[in-house]
Amino acid sequence: MFTGIIQATGVLRESRLTGGDRRLRIDTDGLDMSRIAIGDSIAVNGCCLTAVEVDAAGFAADVSLETLDCTTLGGLRTDSLVNLETALTLATPLGGHLVSGHVDGVGEVVLREPAGRSERWRFRAPERLARYIAAKGSIAIEGISLTVNAVDEREFDVNIVPHTAAVTTLGGYQPGHSVNLEVDLVARYLERLLDGRATAGESGVTEALLRRSGFLGDSNA
Repeated sequence: MFTGIIQATGVLRESRLTGGDRRLRIDTDGLDMSRIAIGDSIAVNGCCLTAVEVDAAGFAADVSLETLDCTTLGGLRTDSLVNLETALTLATPLGGHLVSGHVDGVGEVVLREPAGRSERWRFRAPERLARYIAAKGSIAIEGISLTVNAVDEREFDVNIVPHTAAVTTLGGYQPGHSVNLEVDLVARYLERLLDGRATAGESGVTEALLRRSGFLGDSNA
């Protein structure tokens, strides 16, 4: 799990095929690599990857075909900047929102314009993800925890403050750029709970389901 608060940016030094998958080599001077071990999870542009090589300059991670199909990682060019965040611990301040690092799909930058000292950005999400995005809800874009300001069907707006633009990859993005999207975990689990498939023989949330799950007590007690 992650918080969506980017800790550093890194540089993709190598992306090579390894039996159909890819191995990425990422260098960074913003992470304390002495605290990262082989097997640790690191979010790269919002994608949870496992470090398989670690040294003082950076790390390497393998990217599966599934991840390549569902994210932008396969299209990154050598020397591209990437957002990095190590996995949260019980002592990590939850400054953003709970982010799994499991990207739901790829969106696109539609608009970038000044809004005071900040900028208003508009993104377009895949149709299948649009229902999970709500005004004032949370969304992770390239691993960055952001608040949705407005929603119009598949498109949604966020505000990017100068600090976020300066310390993440977003500062270099323009309309047309593809981005990794992860919708709020709560929205996905709520849909599953409301879906009749969650419990055999029942349709949606029923009194029996709530009572079984401990939300309703015994009325005779």
